[in-house]
Amino acid sequence: MPETGQPGQPGGPVPPQADPTEVPAPPAVERLQRFTAANMIRSLLPLVLGCLLVVGVTAIRQNPDDPVREVDTSSAERAVSQLAGYQLLVPRGLSDDWRPTSVRTDAGQASPGDPVSLQIGWLTPAEEFAQYVVSDDPDTTALTDVLEDATEDGTEQVGGDTWQRVTTQRGETALTRTEGTATLVVTGSASDDELETLAGSLEPYAP
Repeated sequence: MPETGQPGQPGGPVPPQADPTEVPAPPAVERLQRFTAANMIRSLLPLVLGCLLVVGVTAIRQNPDDPVREVDTSSAERAVSQLAGYQLLVPRGLSDDWRPTSVRTDAGQASPGDPVSLQIGWLTPAEEFAQYVVSDDPDTTALTDVLEDATEDGTEQVGGDTWQRVTTQRGETALTRTEGTATLVVTGSASDDELETLAGSLEPYAP
């Protein structure tokens, strides 16, 4: 009588196969399966629409025929006032047609007692450029660029103050005077009347 072979050996009986059963997918896999491209687009759609809305509103508010970008001078004025060893005079009461377009200060690198400067530029009502500079550092380029090699051209009374009138190397008029240890300069391509308006607007800084 033939011998019965061992399972798994030739001639032996075939062991019964286990019934296949479905193994549930881990939760992470299920979440990944649900994260399809369509779901991703639906999730990002509100964000994209929000960004487009902001861009659209900005574009509507911005006049393409008026490329002038106005700046806020208040933070620079405040920084200089906190460090300056002189009474800071700043323009006040100018009409809305005077549009500040630039502001510079070295107050961010200065310590109490150091020289400190403030430089503000405007587009004037006549669409010319006017600039105000105040500093107790006579060697700062904000002053030397205007006053170095300038030609004296008499004096001008503005608001009860006497200003020295000079003509710069660029051929522009500049008005300058001292206030304590600080030198003040008003200059630019603007007319004499506009420069005098700017010079006459100076007042002690107040927060």
